[in-house]
Amino acid sequence: MLLALMPMMAQALEYRSVAVPKAVLYDAPSTAAKKILLLSQYYPVEVIVNLGDWLKVRDAKGSISWVESKQLIDKRMVIVIANAEIRKDADALSSVIANAEKNVVLEVLDTNPSNGWLKVKHRDGAIGYILISKTWGFN
Repeated sequence: MLLALMPMMAQALEYRSVAVPKAVLYDAPSTAAKKILLLSQYYPVEVIVNLGDWLKVRDAKGSISWVESKQLIDKRMVIVIANAEIRKDADALSSVIANAEKNVVLEVLDTNPSNGWLKVKHRDGAIGYILISKTWGFN
């Protein structure tokens, strides 16, 4: 019975994305706690602890905070951590179809990477491959 009361630790690396236009992050698992950050829709976070209604999360900058679980969805997104090229194929010699600037959020289209490349979609519609090492929120 004691095990049922313990917080659930996230298995491996679990990522979710903000579901609402602006999600409020707190310094404790309560709406009465201090508000410390707002995250925009689709911003990815890593789940560290799952308390059911509340999740302890880490953002791309390494900050740890709490968010109501209803504010997040399972949709996989990544954030670009350094200016990068989106290529037509999963190959450094493939043609560049778009440039992704630092802090741009991209949708993950295939969760099975290909030789270090991740298939993504830019909000403007460009679909291609980006080096996983240029993103945060997947690995």
